Amino acid sequence: MIQAIAFYLFAFMVIASAALTITARNPVHAVLWLILAFFNAAGLMVLVGAEFIAMLLVIVYVGAVAVLFLFVVMMLNIDFAELRAGFARYAAIGAVFAVGLAAEIMVAFGAWSAGKIELARRAAPTPDTVPNIEALGMLLYTRYLFVFEGAGLVLLVAMIGAIVLTHRERKGARAQNVSRQNARRPQDATRNTQPTVGKGIEL
Repeated sequence: MIQAIAFYLFAFMVIASAALTITARNPVHAVLWLILAFFNAAGLMVLVGAEFIAMLLVIVYVGAVAVLFLFVVMMLNIDFAELRAGFARYAAIGAVFAVGLAAEIMVAFGAWSAGKIELARRAAPTPDTVPNIEALGMLLYTRYLFVFEGAGLVLLVAMIGAIVLTHRERKGARAQNVSRQNARRPQDATRNTQPTVGKGIEL
């Protein structure tokens, strides 16, 4: 009984948070509603026994992605009047995508109503004695080890590329000269003056 109450509570909060994310006029409020949707989705994952996915939702999506969205929205100077003006221009394209998405949802609902997919023929079921995280780790670091390492290399190359693009040489920028700073003497850095009353310091 408590599982059903928790499921309906989390499901209602996810749907309500998603709707408020879309309809919120303030983008900061939209990101906050999105964070609430992620938390409730993590609760749904805990109910079905996928605690690893729930942890990823909280750590990765809430702790990194949603917070990044929040900082970007707060730091950018967004012209909301211009955004509202461009809504009518792209309304037709948005309607086409909306119809396509609705068709996909109807197909998915029809496939779900037809019955579940027999996964036992494609993959061996996980024993009840093995935790979810342990089973995922054993599969990830044995059968899919090279794919996992390849994904890590792709992320490393992307990180190096972002660093190189950010720290490219700019014209007119003043760079720090460490050797010149270390060679500077204290007597050259400061000057002791005794100006008279009513007169300034001559440079």
